[in-house]
Amino acid sequence: MVAKYWKKIGLIILIVACVFNVMSKLVNRISLNQEMISSAIYSLQHNNEEENNEN
Repeated sequence: MVAKYWKKIGLIILIVACVFNVMSKLVNRISLNQEMISSAIYSLQHNNEEENNEN
């Protein structure tokens, strides 16, 4: 019986896994403002390290 419906079962499992993946990313999403601030801080630290290495 399972062999007869293996494609449908696999498709349902795939859809459920994709829905859980998308939902977990939406729930744990970082706001754009926070992402931009952390990127700016990283860039400034990286630039400061390069300037210190040049001197």
